[in-house]
Amino acid sequence: MSSTASGKNGTWRNWGGNVAARPARQVMPASVEELAAAVRRAREDGLKVKAVGTGHSFTSIAATDGVLIRPQLLTGIRTVDRAAMTVTVEAGTPLKRLNAALAREGLSLTNMGDIMEQTVSGATSTGTHGTGRASASIAAQIKGLELVTADGSVLTCSEKENPEVFAAARIGLGALGVVTAITFAVEPLFLLTAREEPMPLDRVLAEFDQLWAENEHFEFYWFPHTVSTNTKRNNRSAGPEQPVGQLAGWIEDEFLSNGVFQVAQWVGRAAPATVPALARISSKALSARTYTDIPYKVFTSPRRVRFVEMEYAVPRAALTETLRELKAMVDRSGLRVSFPVEVRTAPADDITLSTASGRDSAYVAVHMFRGTPHQAYFTAAERIFTAHEGRPHWGKVHTRDAEYFARVYPRFDEFTALRDRLDPERLFQNDYLRRVLGA
Repeated sequence: MSSTASGKNGTWRNWGGNVAARPARQVMPASVEELAAAVRRAREDGLKVKAVGTGHSFTSIAATDGVLIRPQLLTGIRTVDRAAMTVTVEAGTPLKRLNAALAREGLSLTNMGDIMEQTVSGATSTGTHGTGRASASIAAQIKGLELVTADGSVLTCSEKENPEVFAAARIGLGALGVVTAITFAVEPLFLLTAREEPMPLDRVLAEFDQLWAENEHFEFYWFPHTVSTNTKRNNRSAGPEQPVGQLAGWIEDEFLSNGVFQVAQWVGRAAPATVPALARISSKALSARTYTDIPYKVFTSPRRVRFVEMEYAVPRAALTETLRELKAMVDRSGLRVSFPVEVRTAPADDITLSTASGRDSAYVAVHMFRGTPHQAYFTAAERIFTAHEGRPHWGKVHTRDAEYFARVYPRFDEFTALRDRLDPERLFQNDYLRRVLGA
């Protein structure tokens, strides 16, 4: 329960602390049959239904005043198919448990995001992604899905079975049904060598296309109020394993990235004038390092400093311009931004409402420490992102609506038509879906 955000007196809260809801009832089904029965009962009682994972979304995508389904008991691996190289897992399985279980089997996902607290269904339904030149989001690695639809029936879909549902439900926003199991493509466990090093922002932007082309997984963090970035390149390696030493790992990941960073955020929140100086110190705190380990130990890192986040996918070709505009805006605004801006990429995919649907994408994420006013910064950043036809992450703060999405997603109508077919009475509706998909 610890990683799941929740509250007292039946109030549910998300991880970021910016969304709260009071469901009429909360259900923790122990099987697909129990879940289907809970959906049928909610429908009979005239209540809406929402499934929630660990509450890592910053939007109200999982909030409901109806029936809240908690999937903690729907966890674990159902089957490992070594001939097909797939693994089928229950929807409530946390990514960190999946990663560890796969590693024990000598298997791995191809790519993953940088946080692994989320459930597999919560992460995929909102389009969670890492960074990759050729390897896409977690949802793009899905080979099959099982979901309970509005009439309480269980639907399985894949490229061969119900392909039109499969095209959309991999990133279904909880609008098409409740996902109960996911089949992922896996591959034999491999090693990644991570090379992290500071680099001036101008150089990263000037050489971005080259850095992207030469590395399987490239990302960087820019520290506002500075001209510094921290870059990270992950590439497959023949080995040998050279994990980060325990002390060095603790200093970098716990002390600097979480401990000192937390203190810096507290100081910055109490005294905003100190933020530019703190940013310069933060940008220099992380030194260059290289290490080699299994994928999830390289791709993911602990995130204990709580924040609120907005992230947009812009066409990859528009990245350098987007970032230059963002820097110019911060420099002239008088804003005090104490959290680095994260930049990642993804190749185009074929999922209806994926942020990378049909176009090579670059992701720009802006964060603010939980409890500091983020409105002015996010509004100004969003103005820049939308000018480049940006698509916001479905689980992160944004102000866009169905009218906007119909413009930036060529297959938007395909998704809403499928929703009309699968959930005509809008059993899975909430305020967020009403805004982003239309009534």
